[in-house]
Amino acid sequence: MRTATVGVDLRALQAFVAVCETRSMTQAAKVLGVTQSAVSQLIASLEREQGVALFDRDCRPVRPNAAGKILFSSAIGLLEHAHAVALHVRSAAGTQARSLRIGCVESFAAIFGPHLVQLLGPRVSDLTISSGSTQTLSARLSAGDLELAICSDAAADIEKIEARPLLSEQFVAIAPKKFADHRQLEQIVRELPLLRYSAGSGMGAQIERFMRQIGVFAPKRYELDSTEALLSLVDAGFGCAITTPLCLYRYRALLGSTTVIPLPNMRLGQRDMFILTRRSEWSTMTDTIACEAVAIARDIITPTLQRTFPEAAPSVFEFFCSANADAPASRRIEDFALG
Repeated sequence: MRTATVGVDLRALQAFVAVCETRSMTQAAKVLGVTQSAVSQLIASLEREQGVALFDRDCRPVRPNAAGKILFSSAIGLLEHAHAVALHVRSAAGTQARSLRIGCVESFAAIFGPHLVQLLGPRVSDLTISSGSTQTLSARLSAGDLELAICSDAAADIEKIEARPLLSEQFVAIAPKKFADHRQLEQIVRELPLLRYSAGSGMGAQIERFMRQIGVFAPKRYELDSTEALLSLVDAGFGCAITTPLCLYRYRALLGSTTVIPLPNMRLGQRDMFILTRRSEWSTMTDTIACEAVAIARDIITPTLQRTFPEAAPSVFEFFCSANADAPASRRIEDFALG
């Protein structure tokens, strides 16, 4: 059985509305920028399509008949809806930014989140920023629950996910101020417990490997899954710890009695940040976020850290954004794989 279809030619409907509003085929043609003959053909086409006459042609000026009035009452709403749909489609195709869901590791979300809202809020109709572990964020991105993820590791699923290097930060040690003259971490851990991140976390596991590489061995006594708690305990004099510049910056108000101990600069002693997206998606937005994040880290975070902790290394970040003239525009993902 064949199902009958009912359709409306939007161009013909637009001509119909113009004639109803101007009460003239000639004036309607001027409004639409077409010839009067074209308007007459569109109206005739619409009447054939609907199977009824739509105008009372015995009257001057022209006016819709009963059927035409019914159509006119719905026509404006139909045209407005069609216009809105067209705008939505063009916007989505052109900017890919009607709705944007970003996931970030916690330290990045807390520091850069307000800047991202200020930057991206006017560009999208719906912005969501959430935090989580790198493993969780990568899984959500692969599942389509996020458009972008900012993580501390490149995605394992390189067939579906693109990873753009953003920045790299060098691990530093922190200790109570009375240890400011101890320039080596291995000296400090002979006198103070080493407060560790949870071994189950990615950063905790990396720090353990890094300690073995630089020859620092300390008995396991305390593990914490909260950076705030870990740094607070160091500031209170209960131990020392290894952390990152971003963590120092976030909790700098808690660290009035803390000194920073530089650590050997080596690959395993760096935490990398990547922007992850599904392949061939959101490239323009990724460029925008990358360059904004680098500018914030370079122009706001680095000077603040150097004022707050002058004993820290002069440069705490390495940047990978083409907007930074002193950094390479890109770097191969393989170079960032941890040993």
